[in-house]
Amino acid sequence: MIEVRGLKKSIRNGSRTVEILRGIDLTIPKGQFAAIMGASGSGKSTLLGLLAGLDSPTEGQVILDGMEISGLEEDKLAEVRGSRIGFVFQSYQLIPTLTALENVMLPHELNARGDARRKAEALLTTVGLEDRLHHYPVQLSGGEQQRVALARAFVLEPPIVLADEPTGNLDTTNGQHVLALLTERQRESGTTLVLVTHDAQIAERADRRIQLRDGLVVADEGLAPSASSGQAVHADAAAAQELNR
Repeated sequence: MIEVRGLKKSIRNGSRTVEILRGIDLTIPKGQFAAIMGASGSGKSTLLGLLAGLDSPTEGQVILDGMEISGLEEDKLAEVRGSRIGFVFQSYQLIPTLTALENVMLPHELNARGDARRKAEALLTTVGLEDRLHHYPVQLSGGEQQRVALARAFVLEPPIVLADEPTGNLDTTNGQHVLALLTERQRESGTTLVLVTHDAQIAERADRRIQLRDGLVVADEGLAPSASSGQAVHADAAAAQELNR
């Protein structure tokens, strides 16, 4: 689903060239939950931005679902992002003048697809916000806003969801609830999920953990299906059910 070949990213800082990514090769298969870990400055958020087509690499290729995006024009990139990628950001990125329902419906409307309201209502119900459909972001807690953002990410049923520190602005309880809902939705829909985090406990829930340091992959631990991973799935589902009560 995702291929990265020889990916490099550098920027000019005065007279210096700063290398952020120094040659990344990765393949993430369909349906996998991959966590990208690393300290600040390791390049993990830069890598996620390149996967999303929000930035262009200095060298190398990004291939999503068989399509190389690293050389596309912006209008084509926007089309790919709109149809193939869902986003969950640390800072929620909700439109303040739209209700929760309208925020979730927005990708549907931008892509001219029908039945947006029914799908948005169903997803908001799934994440426990059926009584908050007509509330604006300012009327919602941080955890509720992130659940709206999660519903928005999945509303078009994208094959890929990218999440950048999705629990970073939440307390422990809300963070666990959001993560449980995110992993439950990912597994139910078969979506390929790439999540950036610095939290080892969050990464433990992933099928695979990719560690970056100084712009290079220094560890890549793929977890085979096991009893422990099955227990984690059941724990996620239980936490999500408890949240919806």
